[in-house]
Amino acid sequence: MKHIDRLRAIAVLFMVEVHTAAILPPQGVTVGHPAAFVAAAFGGMAAPMFVTISGWGMYGSAKRRVSEGYSGMDWIDWIFPRFVILFACQLMVNLLLNVERGGRFEWQTPGVLTLLAVASLIIPILSRMSMVQRTFAMAMFCFAPMFMGGMSGSEMGWFERVDSEGISEWFSRLFWNGTYPLVPWIFFVLLGTLLYDLREDVLSRERGIALGLLATSITAIIAVLEKIDWALTSGDAILTFFPASMPFLVVSGTMVALIMRILEGEEVSGGNPRMGERLAFLEPAGRLSLTIYVSHFAILGVAAILMQGEPRLELFPAFAVTIFHTIIWIPLALIHERRIPGYSLEVLMKKLSRASSQ
Repeated sequence: MKHIDRLRAIAVLFMVEVHTAAILPPQGVTVGHPAAFVAAAFGGMAAPMFVTISGWGMYGSAKRRVSEGYSGMDWIDWIFPRFVILFACQLMVNLLLNVERGGRFEWQTPGVLTLLAVASLIIPILSRMSMVQRTFAMAMFCFAPMFMGGMSGSEMGWFERVDSEGISEWFSRLFWNGTYPLVPWIFFVLLGTLLYDLREDVLSRERGIALGLLATSITAIIAVLEKIDWALTSGDAILTFFPASMPFLVVSGTMVALIMRILEGEEVSGGNPRMGERLAFLEPAGRLSLTIYVSHFAILGVAAILMQGEPRLELFPAFAVTIFHTIIWIPLALIHERRIPGYSLEVLMKKLSRASSQ
């Protein structure tokens, strides 16, 4: 579907934007600055959208294979290449933007691609669960942050969260207190599966979005009444990203479903997506989202090395570089699709899946 490719493109471009802003933060911009709020808003939506649409796609592929009567070895042949490539790409990302060269990650850090790698292992199970069972599971992951206490590492700084000494600490980062731990981030994978099942039930999705917007309004009112920040990356706020709070899961999940519904237009019923072909320029980037995600870290890795020991850029140059590095991937994806469509991580994954099934 065209709107799904467009949503993938927006998700990965948001990821590029927030990562670029983190490597090239402008001088004099504090947490309360409007520019910082805009960057944080994009960042807060990027990963939930990226994980949700990945869950949507993996679940849809798994459902088709269930209908084709996949057996045990068939599932292994389909899952194994995805797991290996996603896991390897996470290691590559960590090495490209390693802390020893001015970056943000330790080489062994579990991240969003590790989350998706693990999700690929459980998707066949999710594809056989009922909607009621998955809704219950999603609710459990949604409320999990309220009961995790110190397990989520609410007092941990960034470099503690991306570091792990020994296998037990690595698994702690993967499950509880890393950047994108399975608990509660599997919430977004489950959300993707439900949105897939409800893709033709527009009314149910719109009712869910309405309830989510009501909950979002309540969180904003509470923030005003309690005189605390509504949203921060981490710290004392209603919505926090590190660790992901329950209100953050609800609000960001609602926004993902809302954006998907807006972009969808009438496509599900056989019509056109919102804005017709005017957003078609985004589709190649959506089909190349994993490749763009990994590749942009190579650029940022070089930028991190060059910026070591250098003063921060002024607001306008930093803003211009960030926007340029974000939108340049749109024409690059279009050129790639026209000139060398056979060379990408997405194609490699498909080829390995076919090879292992033969």
